[in-house]
Amino acid sequence: MKFWNGCWLNKEGVECFQPQQVYYSNIDKDKVILTCPTYHINHRGDTLGGINLTLEITSPLEGVLRLKTYHHKGALQKEPSFEVYDEKCKLETKETEEEITVTSGSLAIRINKNNFLLSYERDGEVITTSAWKDLALVKTNWKGLAYDKDGVNTYMRQELSLSVGELVYGLGERFGAMVRNGQSIDIWNEDGGTSTDQSYKNIPFYITNKGYGVFVNHPEKVSFEVATEQVGKVEFSVPGEMLDYYLIDGPTMKEVLEKYTTLTGKPSLPPMWTFGLWLSTSFTTNYDEKTVMSFIDGMLERGIPLRVFHFDCFWMKEFHWTDFVWDSRVFPDPKGMLGRIKKKGIKICVWINPYIGQSADIFDEGHEKGYFLKRTDGSTWQWDMWQPGMALVDFTNPEAKKWFKNKLFELMDMGVDCFKTDFGERIPTEDVVYYDGSDPEKMHNYYTYLYNQAVFEAIEEKKGKGEAVLFARSATVGGQKFPVHWGGDCWSTYEGMSESLRGGLSLTMSGFGFWSHDMGGFENTSTPDVYKRWAAFGLLSSHSRLHGSSSYRVPWAYDEEAVDVVRFFAKLKMELLPYLYSNAVETSQSGIPVMRSMVLEYETDPAAGYLERQYMLGSDILVAPVFNDKSIAQYYLPAGRWTNFLTGEKRILKAGAWQKEKQGYLEVPMWVRENSMIAVNDAIPSDKEIAQGNISDDYTKTLEFRVYELTDVAESGVYYDGSEVVEVSALLKDKGNVILTKNGKVAVKVRFVNHKLEADNEKNVSYDGNDTIVLLSEDTASISLR
Repeated sequence: MKFWNGCWLNKEGVECFQPQQVYYSNIDKDKVILTCPTYHINHRGDTLGGINLTLEITSPLEGVLRLKTYHHKGALQKEPSFEVYDEKCKLETKETEEEITVTSGSLAIRINKNNFLLSYERDGEVITTSAWKDLALVKTNWKGLAYDKDGVNTYMRQELSLSVGELVYGLGERFGAMVRNGQSIDIWNEDGGTSTDQSYKNIPFYITNKGYGVFVNHPEKVSFEVATEQVGKVEFSVPGEMLDYYLIDGPTMKEVLEKYTTLTGKPSLPPMWTFGLWLSTSFTTNYDEKTVMSFIDGMLERGIPLRVFHFDCFWMKEFHWTDFVWDSRVFPDPKGMLGRIKKKGIKICVWINPYIGQSADIFDEGHEKGYFLKRTDGSTWQWDMWQPGMALVDFTNPEAKKWFKNKLFELMDMGVDCFKTDFGERIPTEDVVYYDGSDPEKMHNYYTYLYNQAVFEAIEEKKGKGEAVLFARSATVGGQKFPVHWGGDCWSTYEGMSESLRGGLSLTMSGFGFWSHDMGGFENTSTPDVYKRWAAFGLLSSHSRLHGSSSYRVPWAYDEEAVDVVRFFAKLKMELLPYLYSNAVETSQSGIPVMRSMVLEYETDPAAGYLERQYMLGSDILVAPVFNDKSIAQYYLPAGRWTNFLTGEKRILKAGAWQKEKQGYLEVPMWVRENSMIAVNDAIPSDKEIAQGNISDDYTKTLEFRVYELTDVAESGVYYDGSEVVEVSALLKDKGNVILTKNGKVAVKVRFVNHKLEADNEKNVSYDGNDTIVLLSEDTASISLR
């Protein structure tokens, strides 16, 4: 929200009240409270009225400072609130006549007591500042706003400075330019597709390439002006009498994400099978059991390792969404059908949303028992968008939540494994009352958290910890605890594909660990060319689903080459599963995403800050999808020694450089950085084995560790089903001598890409005479690189 009129003036109808001095300080071991008049106190008479702001400084973690600013502290603060880690660390506070400094770990806030200039410092170095008018209570006489009270709208605002070259990222899944500088953003969930400035997943958290982040702890609408009306500042404002935000020091961007997800929750680890290929019925297409089985059999018979089949909306009758009842006209024996699918080794997902249409079999039950959101007159809230007469499940009502979960239990008893939790964005704010009295303005964004939490909990309760996964569209802060999230409704074009990637990189810069998108595009039908390029991109994402709107996404609907492409990259993902899943385990522990923007790995490379058409898959593999029908790949390789994962080609760059080359459909720029060890599955099933349903995620007996351009120490720990099974390290000594160490009982291959070895066949090793050695037992082995 913009309050300024140029550099010095406010907009018409705007008054700002900013702290002018620190008048009182109350210092405790874990809290500092400051009384700050918004005018200078020159004599006692100046204390008789006027506006004071109260500042409260605490620290939940070392290197994190929380600043709460109040006008009227007694103003009603309604629920809901984000679930945030709320411990208090000991603060180190120093006060002089001129200033007060509050320190937590590496981070300090320094406040000039006489003119209220505020700076955040990392080990004595200023990282951002708040100057004249930056922190303020703002009153406007603008009409028609949600928080209008007697013709006055009250806001709290903070502006924080940006340095030269400082770039801002995050704020949820956004589909425009990945760098947020120059953008006005409202944190307000909306169903707007991927080609607009609206977002399904708004997160009031940003991170900069200066190695700090800011989390604004408000579920309601937060307005951000990122280098817009004040081009050297980020402004954020909220309606009301209080502003609560955290400044998080890294000092690296990865460490910022680690601390942010410690505050708001780590991404849960999805089950191993979820990393395979998902296939959908698509949305408005016609399908019955015969169609579904033809799709599943068609994939397997063509040697494509399908892992999950998804039933979209029309598994239920039209006008009946969501009543959790199979449409008997097309699925007369749903339990039997699900059993037949599961015998082929396929997991099952079905579509749901939290809206109950008036024609749904369960509408009357929900209405009579008070399970739906109500209007202020006590009637059930309904409207006709999406489902005629639809109501909204009120998850603040414990009995409604239990009722909804029981419907899911019945489906899981039939054989369903997981749910696509669609929608959750169009949540009304006017003339509505929640069971627990929650503030409708805050619930607009927060509703999705309760919805996805309920479904995730239901799966965990039925199937056990570690077995839950969603395919969710909407999210707010903390939603990363309930993966996976996908990018929403994209057009089936290269533009839609690039929008999707920007959205995914933006989301994973906002604390989310896992992300997917509709391979081939959702709206309309792509050309075979786009489909094949999107398949390569999709199967080199953390999660991979073929899904469309009005047309099927099976590859043979495009051409036979599309079948080859999907088969090739689906098998490639199976080969990479040890690497991907082990990175996923690390994501669940650290909060650092599996798919990550280049700037997360290459913070000091100026070019990396703007790269939004390529990404790192895990910590060590660079992927650059093709975004045009000329088969031209254009991408940037940072300085270093790189090896093409698919071809073994090596490129040595003394400085980062742009690359341009033609790529066939069975190719994609996929480069491994130097000093990396990539764990792969060395035994991918043949087409015949896949056709027979022999698809296994168990790679513990077929592991191969590939070492790329060893410079000092490379290591890799491999996890299976949540537990570490083996760890291998390679230490480069002088003159090409290498010490290999293995911890873990399973035998593994270690292959040095583009090198021949010299090694003896000792009792604990086996050597093939070329580039591969097999470590048979827990021990060390010495080899030499030629």
